[in-house]
Amino acid sequence: METQKNNPLHGIKLEQIITDLQAHYGWEYMGYTINIRCFTDNPSIKSSLTFLRRTPWARTKVEQMYLEYLKKNKL
Repeated sequence: METQKNNPLHGIKLEQIITDLQAHYGWEYMGYTINIRCFTDNPSIKSSLTFLRRTPWARTKVEQMYLEYLKKNKL
């Protein structure tokens, strides 16, 4: 546990990240910011999870967006 103390994403599941971002920003804004089909074409939590688990570059972008969200909202 000591090695993860500076990692703000430690212990946060991908599903929670997507849920929080969708609740705060909505699918439209998320699709505009990160142009991936799982956010723009019939978006859902399930399709987003499937895509992001298989696509490291997209997951990195979503994680960066979440870190910015946390920073702005000081959660």
